[in-house]
Amino acid sequence: MEVKDYMALPYTRLVQELNDESGHYFYGRVLELDGCQSTGSTLEELYEDLNEAMEGYIEVKLENNLPIPIPEKTTDYSGKFNVRLPKSLHQRLVIEADKEGVSLNQLVLYKLAL
Repeated sequence: MEVKDYMALPYTRLVQELNDESGHYFYGRVLELDGCQSTGSTLEELYEDLNEAMEGYIEVKLENNLPIPIPEKTTDYSGKFNVRLPKSLHQRLVIEADKEGVSLNQLVLYKLAL
């Protein structure tokens, strides 16, 4: 496969809007490509820079005959998993969900997505 072939694959791009001591900007990374990340002052700039970072990442891997991860298929995952918690944490999460007016599932999903 060539760079363009990899670029056409449905890699997972994670984007975060940030406001910190550096100002307002967007940060993005490619989940499957460890270390492939970029920033931009706008979403458009971020996507351009992230695609450029991906191309460079893939080129280096190809030049050095290193394996390039392929995107995972979401159909390979059910969207469910079970977690055992200490009773005290379970209680605290239920109370917090009740205060927020959401289900425990919604609260945990929100917290995991951060």
